[in-house]
Amino acid sequence: MEIMRVVDELVCTRRVPGLQLCALRILKSPQGAISVATDPVGALIGNWVFVSAGSAARLAMKDATILTDLTICGIIDSWEEAG
Repeated sequence: MEIMRVVDELVCTRRVPGLQLCALRILKSPQGAISVATDPVGALIGNWVFVSAGSAARLAMKDATILTDLTICGIIDSWEEAG
């Protein structure tokens, strides 16, 4: 798992069937890498979150057939970025 920050929502009107109903968020790692994740927990812009990647990301969704390799698993209540 990794800690990342939600920087924006991602709006896509055309998606593959396995992603049609999933909320998507743009995330930024503390190192500055940008990623897209499915969001089953309702994270808001600015929230720090922890994510699962790879095959574990699918298991974090209600439906394990959803095509994702990065899923937000929780919103962090309190955390300060080192640096």
